Amino acid sequence: MSRQQILDAIPHRPPMLLVDEVSEWEPEHIVCRKTFQPDEWFFQGHYPDYPLVPGVILCEAAMQAGAVLLSKHVASDGVPVVGRLNDVKFKRMVRPGDTIQLDVTLDERMGDAFFLSAKVLASGKPAVTLSFVVTVAKREA
Repeated sequence: MSRQQILDAIPHRPPMLLVDEVSEWEPEHIVCRKTFQPDEWFFQGHYPDYPLVPGVILCEAAMQAGAVLLSKHVASDGVPVVGRLNDVKFKRMVRPGDTIQLDVTLDERMGDAFFLSAKVLASGKPAVTLSFVVTVAKREA
């Protein structure tokens, strides 16, 4: 999947676009990747002497991969909005230069609510696991 297709699928834009590549995409499962460059804006203050990807950024990357997955399930005029995060577990640090794999599954759909689970892997090992719920808001004109 090209970068343009990712941009067409979700409303996120740099510097908050956290999906570089989609390597697998099935109706209820997606695998994406993101490589963190040393000049990412958040490394300036997190932490200057020992830069780490903030946990919230790792969660956001997983949720963006989920948004790409859901783009085939919802109308193109909708904006994915997270309503809940559950069972977030941080297991390993992610540093500049690391590539993460975002493995997201659509577990259930109830009306306009989508229940997803995600694993963020760094060097093939879990860095973060989480589950989250997404609804789709209408874009205002």
